[in-house]
Amino acid sequence: MADRIQVAMVAGEASGDQLAAHLIRALQASRPDIEFVGIGGPRMVAAGFTAWWPSEKLAVRGYFEVLRHYRELAGIRRELCRRLLRERPAAFIGIDAPDFNLWLERRMRNAGIPAIHYVSPSIWAWRGGRIKGIARSVSRMLCLFPFEPPLYEKAGVPVSYVGHPFADEISPAPQRFAARERLAIRADARIVALLPGSRQSELQYNAHAWIGAAKLLHERHPDLRFLVPLTTRETRNRFEQALWDCDATDLPLSILFGHARDALMACDVALVASGTATLEAALCRAPHVVAYRIHKLSYLLMKRMAYQPWIGLPNILAGKDVVPELLQHDATPDRLADALDALLGDAVARRAQLDEFEQIHHTLRQDTAARAAEAILPHLPPP
Repeated sequence: MADRIQVAMVAGEASGDQLAAHLIRALQASRPDIEFVGIGGPRMVAAGFTAWWPSEKLAVRGYFEVLRHYRELAGIRRELCRRLLRERPAAFIGIDAPDFNLWLERRMRNAGIPAIHYVSPSIWAWRGGRIKGIARSVSRMLCLFPFEPPLYEKAGVPVSYVGHPFADEISPAPQRFAARERLAIRADARIVALLPGSRQSELQYNAHAWIGAAKLLHERHPDLRFLVPLTTRETRNRFEQALWDCDATDLPLSILFGHARDALMACDVALVASGTATLEAALCRAPHVVAYRIHKLSYLLMKRMAYQPWIGLPNILAGKDVVPELLQHDATPDRLADALDALLGDAVARRAQLDEFEQIHHTLRQDTAARAAEAILPHLPPP
């Protein structure tokens, strides 16, 4: 076999870990001589990645939350940069985490190492001025959404639209009854899925409001059952503590380890924290309400810098109000319960969401990993 080449990658949280794992396998199909190293999570490791640091080190969200961890994050980044400049990989691929990765990408590119960024920063939502810095940092931008490439082309940034891997993973066919069978839920049960976030910091700000809304809904509709998919032992512990705090341990509520997609496919309606989960809800055909709460100072800064009227990806992709959004002070238990109750009782509103979700699915279903690999391979040395 020819000498192996090294490709460095950095993924900062669970969604990036998943994206990167798909990409690793797609690149391996064409180039089995690649060794993948850097910062990554368990899915990447399962695909053959060597993690010098675990991705959970970078899973911090919000301006003031990041400031508390800045010294450690900056130290990891400097050490990683020194190691990469010493070992000189064939390419560097930053998976999302733009505040961490773009700094590295500029230094890699300046050193003659191709720097690819996979998942465009949200320049279409806020901080649009960053595109000049991106143009100086990346050799190629890989975009998940079809409205992004024109923004980069205008700025002279090499760009490829690759679609979204979730649209490939999730079948366009309805999965409601199969998901209910997997979760041992009756076909005629009325189910509300609660997704308060995948990070401990998100649970800190969201869990009590989500539980308060569930209590109000259960008082109005005693037949409702609630599903709460959580990703780690730490987030489960935090949610269980919030149940005690809210005197809600008697709610007909099941906490699931993972199984977020099953919960979304099985539910009648969902309450979803802003982020990638809103896209998963759309692709799983879950009528839902988007809500989010963060540190009040982080929210004030983000609100000042935003110029996109929505935060939920279904609304942004559709370019209109499809899914109700309740943010920060509006995300109270009363208002969340009222929004979910309205959606439960309005078949026309649920159908309107589902029709938009079907169109979004069709647009994003592009065999993403293969298209991303095709865009990256020309930047690598020949076998």
